Order: sequence, then structure tokens, then C-alpha cells
Amino acid sequence: MKHNVLVIGGTGKTGSRVAQRLEEADHQVRIGSRNSHPAFDWDDPATFAPALKGMDRAYIVYYPDLAVPGAREAISALTEAALKEGLEKVVLLSGKGEKEAEACEEIVANSGLNYTLVRASWFNQNFSEGAFLEPVLAGQVALPMPDAEIPFVDADDIADVVARVLVDDTYNGQTITVTGPRKMTWSEVVAAMANGIGKEIRYQPISIEEFKTGMKAAGLPDSYVWLFGYLFEEVLGNPDNQEVSDDVERVLGRKATDFKDYVEKTKATGVWDQPIPQAL
Repeated sequence: MKHNVLVIGGTGKTGSRVAQRLEEADHQVRIGSRNSHPAFDWDDPATFAPALKGMDRAYIVYYPDLAVPGAREAISALTEAALKEGLEKVVLLSGKGEKEAEACEEIVANSGLNYTLVRASWFNQNFSEGAFLEPVLAGQVALPMPDAEIPFVDADDIADVVARVLVDDTYNGQTITVTGPRKMTWSEVVAAMANGIGKEIRYQPISIEEFKTGMKAAGLPDSYVWLFGYLFEEVLGNPDNQEVSDDVERVLGRKATDFKDYVEKTKATGVWDQPIPQAL
């Protein structure tokens, strides 16, 4: 059965991949973004209903993160609009170990919609498409929490899982936790990239306060500084949040992507061969 699916955040790390997989399976995809027609803007609830109109299902990615202030209100307004527009089901991308995000999960679970929750660990692609790309290019990755062990997950694995559970109703009402196959520290991750890319990259442990100061100096907004502080202190600081899950294998019938395999496929794209961006 083919579906009409709204992919919110359809130009982002997971959304673009989910949209591609759904289109390849002949589903009708509508991208939900500020530049789409109709437009979708988390800051403007009036855009929700037009974007949802005519859709059967929706993939929900809240930017920048479900933990930030205002997320609960936005998710509540979206699910109310989705229910009014007659959607059959929604899939929410959530964060593994984020207590604030779990409040948004509860809103979705109690919305009256069919749903699946997908909780993801930290993305591999943060090192190639996100906040940590520039430090990798510079050859020095300075991050706090050197002893934290993180089961980094590949965005392609997340997209494969989301595309499956969006159209497969046997996963209705379930929480799927997506992680990589093993836990790694920052130093192990950096060493894996250095070996795989074939360049010198060093890991420099710093305090959380030093990290926040550096983000502010780089001109990042206060909301980002708060978010990363929250993720480091509340999520990585709790070892119980970092267990490895076998849900990727359970849903897809294959092993989750190992970080070394991520490095190999990403090296082939040339993204780590580009020059370091220069400040204007």
C-alpha cells in the first residue's frame, strides 16, 4: 500500500534520507520545511494544517531538539493538527536518554494518533555533516566527557528504521531505540577517523565550561550552547543512557553499521578532504 507522507525536516540529516527511501518505494512524499510549498515552520503553528492536509502519515523531527524550551507546546499543536487532518500515523524522532524529550514522547503517545517512537543515540554524521566536521578538518577535536562511552548510530540506519516503521503498522505503539553495535569514547572515535582517513587527528579533553565558552566565541546562539551543555551533562553523564540496543537488527534484519564502516563510506565522499572553512 502506498502512502502520502509528510517528512518534517526533510532536508536534514535523517529527513532527507527518509524522504529518499520513501520515494524509492513509490510513496508520495511532501517535504516539511520553511522553503517548501506549502511551507512548514515550527515557529508558526498556522503552517501545520496546510502542510498536513492530504497526508496519511508524518515523520516528525523537531529542530533543534525535543529537549529545548517550547518543544512540548509545538509537538502538542502539531499532533492536534494531525488528528484534525485525519492522519493515520506519526513517527517521532527522539533522543536516547533525554528526559526532556520523553515529555514530548508522552504527548505523541497520548495524542489519539497511531505512532511509533524512534529514540536515537548520537549520530555518526555529526563528524561529517554537523557540528564536529570543522574540528575533524582542523585535526583537533576538543570535547568534554572523555570517559563517556557512546553507542554512536549511523543516520542511514536511522532512516532505514524510520522508513520501515512509518509504513509497517506492526510497530504501532512501540519505542524503537537505535544505536550502533558498540560503545566508543571520544578518543576511540577520533582514532578510528584518523586511521580510516589517513591523517593526524587528535582528541583534546576539555571541561564542559570550556566547551560552552568556545561555542559562544564561535557565535553560536544561546539555545545551542544550552542544548549541547544539556546533552553532555544530562545524557552522556549518565551511564545508564548509553546501553547498546539491538533494535536496528530487530527491525531491519541486519546488524547496525559499525563506526569504522561509517568512516570508510564517508571517506569515499571526499567530505574530509575539503579545506578548513575560513572565518569571514
